[in-house]
Amino acid sequence: MRFANRSDAGRLLAQELEGRSFVRPLVLGLPRGGVQVAFEVARALGAPLDVFVVRKLGAPGQRELGLGAVAETGERTVNQPLIDSVGATPQELDAIARRELAEVRRRVEQYRNGRPAPVVKGRTVLVVDDGIATGGTSAAALTALRASGPERIILAVPVAAPASLERLRPLADEVVCLASPPDLFAIGEWYDDFGQLSDDMVVALLERARTPAAWDPPFERAVRVQAGASLDADLAVPRGATGLVVFAHGSGSSRRSPRNRAVARALFDRGLATLLFDLLTRQEAIEDEVDAHLRFDIDLLSERLVRTLDWAARQPELSGLGVGCFGASTGAAAALLAAAERPQLVRAVVSRGGRPDLAAWALESVRAPTLLVVGGLDVDVLEKNRRALSMLAGPAQLEVVAGAGHLFEEHGALDRVAELAAAWFSRFLPLHGEAEAELPGP
Repeated sequence: MRFANRSDAGRLLAQELEGRSFVRPLVLGLPRGGVQVAFEVARALGAPLDVFVVRKLGAPGQRELGLGAVAETGERTVNQPLIDSVGATPQELDAIARRELAEVRRRVEQYRNGRPAPVVKGRTVLVVDDGIATGGTSAAALTALRASGPERIILAVPVAAPASLERLRPLADEVVCLASPPDLFAIGEWYDDFGQLSDDMVVALLERARTPAAWDPPFERAVRVQAGASLDADLAVPRGATGLVVFAHGSGSSRRSPRNRAVARALFDRGLATLLFDLLTRQEAIEDEVDAHLRFDIDLLSERLVRTLDWAARQPELSGLGVGCFGASTGAAAALLAAAERPQLVRAVVSRGGRPDLAAWALESVRAPTLLVVGGLDVDVLEKNRRALSMLAGPAQLEVVAGAGHLFEEHGALDRVAELAAAWFSRFLPLHGEAEAELPGP
């Protein structure tokens, strides 16, 4: 696994953490690079973001070789075998520690600008970095934070050396790591863009996290949709929303689909409200796990989606928003049927790896602008979408994501889906002036 940049790594890390129960979560990024990763984690969890400043104690004449680390609270950790091997004296180590502690305090003052350190006691603390090689700074952070009495400590990183992870596990209650390659030499090798962050960039990220208009915590809230059955849903409405996108998940999935949620976050960042809901009740989902008799019941799924659209139209905070549907797999068939049944309501449809063939009889009635996104390696589904393209009555476009399979798990594939969906909905959903009928340009 490789990462496009630190933001990409943070979003992927957040997917691993979402859906868990945390006690008053607090996300702490290890400056500098870890703060950019932590920003995405905090945003996805709707948790406050701060820093925990730690500095490596570099060996005399070999500053990249970490003999230990010192934390902002003053705690010092050392690697005694390494100190012995390089022959560093206690006096040399004390001098290095004093110098690095002065730098720690300078950074604390700059990053927090006089604000007090966040309260750690009794909270779930997520310590986030952009990667771990030797693990010295992470060890210092975990040791220092443990002394402050957190309810739980989770170390979360995109990539780390296996041996370092094993040394760190006893210091945390849980370790979450996306990739642990045995041949890890340098963290930057696992990023396409690993440019250094400046202190000013760290400050800007922290300030952005503290600005309600940009942060909008929490990202979403739980609601109950009355759609012939009572359905669990998550609604996110950014300030000044320009449209609403209702998600219809694929077969055997739910509103917790990590792929749909990743797309939803991208749409939210573009100013679009999102509603992810379960097409099946909890009991139906349990029964469906046994014999899968409901996941392909397109009539039922489309009826639930139509009623959900009607429910959304009655909500005061969503009134005046143009509505679109985002469907995945079998959910795409439900989205197309809903667009055919509610032509005055559904202004645009995006299908991700969809099965439009399951709604073939209704395609000639779909007049909403429709974008079909299919992975280039998903040969069978790609052919079904090509046939559906010619049957759709309204403006339609097929986008093939090269090198992607049905689930878009390949590096950068889901980001491309989100980019295409955001552009499509941003063009066709806003109600200030009618959207143009022609397709977006390249």
